[in-house]
Formats: sequence, structure tokens, C-alpha cells
Amino acid sequence: MTELPKPQQAPAAAPEPVPVPRVGPQRRTGIGVVLLPLAGLLVALGVWWLLTSVLAVIHPAVLPPPGAVLSAFTAAPAQFLEHTGDTTVETVVGFVLSSACGVLIGLSLAGSRVLERMFTPLLVAVNAVPKIALGPLLVGALGWGQKPVLTMVFLLCFFPIVLSTAAGLTSTPADLAELARSLDASRWQAFRKVRLPAALPQIFVGLKVAMPLAAIGAVIGEFQAGETGLGYLIVQAGGVGDTATAWAAIILIGLMSILLYFALVLLERFALPWVRETTSRG
Repeated sequence: MTELPKPQQAPAAAPEPVPVPRVGPQRRTGIGVVLLPLAGLLVALGVWWLLTSVLAVIHPAVLPPPGAVLSAFTAAPAQFLEHTGDTTVETVVGFVLSSACGVLIGLSLAGSRVLERMFTPLLVAVNAVPKIALGPLLVGALGWGQKPVLTMVFLLCFFPIVLSTAAGLTSTPADLAELARSLDASRWQAFRKVRLPAALPQIFVGLKVAMPLAAIGAVIGEFQAGETGLGYLIVQAGGVGDTATAWAAIILIGLMSILLYFALVLLERFALPWVRETTSRG
């Protein structure tokens, strides 16, 4: 008696793939971009008001209450805005000049080992000199006005830009450099297509470090040789004991620095769109 063939079992269905959550840069919502900084500002104002008005642990001659500073600003807003505009122009112009020179110097140091060894110690020495000590010398050499202020901005800004440019150009990823050599690219093509794009994120790091330093340099220059600007206003107000006006000018310096810094961040995002796509945090 022949056995009947056993019915073949149908193959088991393949398990459905489990969806893997996509990992990528989190998109910042309007809450994180706008409300969180405002919340931090409100906390700072609350602490300021608590220390000066409620607990009164800080003398008004040192730090006046927020209301007094606001009253000083509203008493002469046109004057404050005029001085803010002058300081902003000096900060931006000095930053642009130092950026151009700093990038060129960084390119020279990155392209020549001899130049790097010759001038790096000198650049470090210049950066180590307290810039405020140079103020009287700049006044004697350049006179009063914008020239010594722009020079002070340049002296404070150029070193981090030089350092970041040289570091970025000398740290090209090995695989990209090997790819350029395998394609028989010329030195100029390798620089333009590989080394410079790879160095731009590092260069922007130096620019973002230098931007607040530009504001500091402008204010220090106005302390020493300015005829206008927020630094000049602080000196004038402090000389007559008007600390509320001085603090209003200090707050405007901070706000100006914040706006210029984030304008540079936006420029980086537009100029280097691939950075946000290739990093874990955009």
C-alpha cells in the first residue's frame, strides 16, 4: 500500500519589518527659538529686580533697579540709538577688516611651514599683550576718532580668525585629500574643491568667537579715544555718577552683540547648508 504524499506546508510569511525611527537633527520649533530665550531674559530681570529692589543687597550706585535703567533710556532714546548705531558700525567694520586679514594670514600660515614657524610666536605674543595698554599709544599715533577704535577691534579679533583658518586648512580629512589626489586634481583645484570647503566650518568657529570680541574692542577703543558710541557714553555717564545711563548703555552693548552674533550664525547656515545635514545636531 503506497503512502500518500504529505501535503507541503506553505512557507511562513516573512515578518513585517519593524519601522526604525529616523534619527536626524531635531527641528527647532518656535517655542524653543523664541520663548526659551525670552524666559531666560525674564528670569535674569527677575533676579536683578529681586536683588536691587526687594532684598536691596546691591547699592543703586553700583547696580540701579531695572525701572531706573528703563527710565534713563526712555528719557533720551534718540541719544542711545545714535550711540548704538556708531558702536555697531565700528564693530562691523572692524570685524570685516580683521576677518579679511585674519583669513589671509591663516591661508599663508597653512600654506607654508616656514611662515608658520617664523610668525606664529609673534602672533601669540601680540595676542598676549593687554590691548587696553595700547589705548594711549593708539591715541598718540592715530589721534581721536574711529581710527584707534577700529585698530582696537582689529587687534582683539584677528588672532582667533587666524588660528581657526590655519587649523581648518591643515586638518583636511585624509579620505578627501586622497580622493583629490586620485582624481589628479591640481593644487588649486584641491584647495578650491576640497580643502577650503572642509575648512569653512572651522573658520566660522573662529568668526563666531571673534564677533563678541569685536564689540569688546569697539567699547574699549571708545573708552580710550572715542568721540561717540556706547563706550564713550558709559565714560561720560560714569564720570557724573549717572549709573542708570551707564547700565542702559551696557545692556544695549549686550543686545547689539547678540544680534550680530546670530546674524553671523544665520550667514553660516545659508553659506554651509551641508553642515546641518552631516552633523548630529543642527
